[in-house]
Amino acid sequence: MSTLRENVTDYLAMRRAMGFKVEGLGKLLLSFVAFCEVRGATRVRTDLAVEWATSTIKVHVNDALFARRMDAVRIFARYQHALDPATEIPPEGICNRRYRPKEPNVFSEAEILALLTASDALSPRFKAVTWRTLIGLLAATGMRPGEACRLTLGDIDLDNGVVQVLHTKFDKSRFVFIHPTTATVLGQYLQVRQDWVGSTARACPAVFVNSRRGALNPDRLSATFRQIVATAGVATAPGHRPPRLHDVRHTFTVNTLLDWYRDGLDVQARLPLLSTWLGHVDPASTYWYLHAVPELLAHATDRLEGQTAASASGAVS
Repeated sequence: MSTLRENVTDYLAMRRAMGFKVEGLGKLLLSFVAFCEVRGATRVRTDLAVEWATSTIKVHVNDALFARRMDAVRIFARYQHALDPATEIPPEGICNRRYRPKEPNVFSEAEILALLTASDALSPRFKAVTWRTLIGLLAATGMRPGEACRLTLGDIDLDNGVVQVLHTKFDKSRFVFIHPTTATVLGQYLQVRQDWVGSTARACPAVFVNSRRGALNPDRLSATFRQIVATAGVATAPGHRPPRLHDVRHTFTVNTLLDWYRDGLDVQARLPLLSTWLGHVDPASTYWYLHAVPELLAHATDRLEGQTAASASGAVS
């Protein structure tokens, strides 16, 4: 009889072969397996799933983590139940307090300028230039910070104003077009970068490099960004999480939608375009912004009410 660990390993291999990225799911399931092994369990049991999902393992458990852990076990249990009917599938009702993402932080134009200025205070000077360029590129394109960190020199076409973003989240690739002013600033950074890194065959190919001439690690951006936020004096709004570098992407998205509403454009028709631009898996991920940001929700409601009133008027006449 195969062990629970073997079953999970086979399941993850199957998901991986289908093209899914399973790093996050794999970590959760292997943590659950280790929890079960200590207790001598050989298959999924609801009581053990709940005990594991509510246990403090490295970090404190909140509603979001509890729901995420239960979802991981449940999705595996559904698959395994077809092979082993004795496998218990934790019911959905256990996670009746689902995680609701907090309203995204949206920086004002003044705050973005303050962040850029604060980047100049970093030391050494090359670090300051790198961070100012990184924040500026994110603000101008809405890229994910991790995508920017993984850009290589071959992904940048300054002459045509195109940035190639390859194999990102959900294994999607896309082209991002940049304004000539953005291309100029990026070109200036690349020259400074070449002077710092050099142009030998062994030189790091990443666009954004650290002071040690290696690629910026997307998992280590938070500490420096917190320093920049503190220097810039950007405060945390009530009910929001502290500002993150990813919020520059939120800012780009929200401002794009607001501009469309203010210009009277057909936002619903344009949402799939924005979804593709952002690298979302589908437009539903982009729709989230419409109810997550009060100002966007107000614009969407006004537009809907206007269309409803026009339809009613037409029907009467």
